Amino acid sequence: MKIDAVITWVDGNDPVHEEKRRKYGQPSLLELNDIAGSTRYASVGEIFWCVASLNRFAPWINRIFIVTDAQDPCLDDFISRNFPDGSIPIQIVDHKDIFKGYEEYLPTFNSISIEAMTWRIPGLSDHFIELNDDMMLVSPVSPEDFFTSDGKSVCYADRYSMPWTKITRMLKKNRHGHVPVTFKGLMYNAARIAGERLVFYKIDHTPRALRRDVYEEIFMKDNELLVRNIRHRFRNADQFCSEVLQYMLLKRRGLCLRKPVHDYLLYLIPKDKPWYIDRKLSILNQGKYLFCCFNSIDKASSDDLDKIRQWVSKRLNIVE
Repeated sequence: MKIDAVITWVDGNDPVHEEKRRKYGQPSLLELNDIAGSTRYASVGEIFWCVASLNRFAPWINRIFIVTDAQDPCLDDFISRNFPDGSIPIQIVDHKDIFKGYEEYLPTFNSISIEAMTWRIPGLSDHFIELNDDMMLVSPVSPEDFFTSDGKSVCYADRYSMPWTKITRMLKKNRHGHVPVTFKGLMYNAARIAGERLVFYKIDHTPRALRRDVYEEIFMKDNELLVRNIRHRFRNADQFCSEVLQYMLLKRRGLCLRKPVHDYLLYLIPKDKPWYIDRKLSILNQGKYLFCCFNSIDKASSDDLDKIRQWVSKRLNIVE
């Protein structure tokens, strides 16, 4: 079985991208729930770590596709320096390639919209794993960590109550006058579309095991559903998480294997606590986890960022 990797990436430090985002931004929304706050697009070079971790811990990956908006992460020197004996082939894919026929919805600054279209990458394998650039592997993984030999997709997720989520959304609507845009809410929306009423899978910042044929089945049969999800340039409460929609549909067919996400994922989010980073890196050194999400580390202090860089360089055996 061929398995590709898809990484969605943006260099938010790029002045061209920043100006484009400002042109289409809505100040009232920017202040509301950090829908399009700068840290969502910020980059401190995590894409290098993500790519290196795939090469180091998942060399069986067939090809890496990096999906971006007229940008290039310039990985050639980094790859040749750290993987002189060869690496997984890398291909840059522009948003225009996956939004072909839907160009009216570009530019987009919405990961929910972009991830609803990655299955349209030309030449993508039927089975693929999808990552954001702030995710990395921290231990060796095998294909069976994503797709089992009996045909199931592995979903790293927690189980959440749909009735309780509905109640909390209504309470927040009454308090704020609108339904806040939350990732959990977008997953709840996906489960409702799949026909679920009691429980949904809440995925987290881990690689997602996905099937191109399932997306084709969903969106080629219901183009309006696809358009509903990609028409928003920034996240909107009416959207749904495409990955969760796929998982919930596969669950109904007995083709989804859920694993408790926090048994495999460690979050590392900068905090104003001097011991925090040391403690998290010490836990990672125990080798328990497969994945790590370096979330919003552009907000880390210079000392903490240096500690993270040193740890990553040692773990992946790389020179940045």
